[in-house]
Amino acid sequence: MSKSNIHLIYGTDDGAVAEAAIKLFNKLKPDGGEDFANDIIDGNADNAEHAHQISSETIQALLTLPFFGGAKVVWLKRATFMGTDRTSEAARAKEGVENLLDILEKGIGEDVIFLISATQIYKSRRFYKFLAKNAEVKEYNKLDTSKEGWEEQVALMVEKRCVAHGLSFESDALDLFVTLAGEDTRQIANELEKLDLYLGKERRTISIDDVRKIVPLSRAGVIFEIGSAIQKCDGERALELIDQQLARGESAIAILRASLIPTIRNLFMAKAVIEMFPGQNINRFNFAKLLNNIPSNETLWLPQKKAGGVNTWGLAFAVDPSKAFPMAALKRAMNAVLEADLALVTSQLDHRMVLHRLVVELIASSFKNLQRKVS
Repeated sequence: MSKSNIHLIYGTDDGAVAEAAIKLFNKLKPDGGEDFANDIIDGNADNAEHAHQISSETIQALLTLPFFGGAKVVWLKRATFMGTDRTSEAARAKEGVENLLDILEKGIGEDVIFLISATQIYKSRRFYKFLAKNAEVKEYNKLDTSKEGWEEQVALMVEKRCVAHGLSFESDALDLFVTLAGEDTRQIANELEKLDLYLGKERRTISIDDVRKIVPLSRAGVIFEIGSAIQKCDGERALELIDQQLARGESAIAILRASLIPTIRNLFMAKAVIEMFPGQNINRFNFAKLLNNIPSNETLWLPQKKAGGVNTWGLAFAVDPSKAFPMAALKRAMNAVLEADLALVTSQLDHRMVLHRLVVELIASSFKNLQRKVS
């Protein structure tokens, strides 16, 4: 037995695991071999007894030689009973996995290739420790959306997948798509496929309106749309979305902290960076490169990635919109959001009125700036 004939693919990103497993299965299948000579066992267990049965079926498949001789692949597909949930911890499920481990430890022969794909696997058990030493192991986990910079990593993945479809995104459309689809690979693939079919063969560039029509609007999407409306000085749209969220039971403080504060903070910081380079044409696309040329100790006031460096995702999208706002207005807006936060927490003021006043004041400052430039 060698590492080349046992493979484990697992992780929290179910879509990436499934995609990698099917690719590997097709690669491992013997050339010229009949499809029915290979065994695919569905590993989705309903309960502990079912998990034991699946393990037994897998053992039987591993011990059964192909009818016409030669090599074969046994794929235990999407095993759900190897983690720490109730089914996985049940004695009967553990017994089945231990029986499977006994067979693997004895050796399955060079003509049998064993592939396991799993949603999760408990690393402290003997089964995983054996696989870690004796199998080719690949782990695919979802990005941690609580960490700064996850959007940039997802955007890169989305753009790479777009190449395969012959698609591309307009800048704002990509930002909204990442916000709506999130970090789940399966969700991203599904939504890209829907957009591909929607656009047809004639049009290959995805607009923000396409994303709004096709990709379901989640809570995160509404939060993004509120911020986007403010950046575009579309006060009517921002107020409409705020009222929708309030009507759905969303708290005003949650809307403020999830959308309004980050939006105004990004506008303020983007404007501050622009003023550091008077006379230069700064836009979303050269913003990150510009910051990379500044000593790191001079950019510590900007949002930082966990791994180090400025998290430019939200700031870059705020660069062009920030040009519509005078710095004095953005400074006032920074103070205003703090006052609004305090008012929502400590006062008896109408929460809807607090949010409406904040949005109106900010949009009004932009229009005043525009009128000064025109005159």
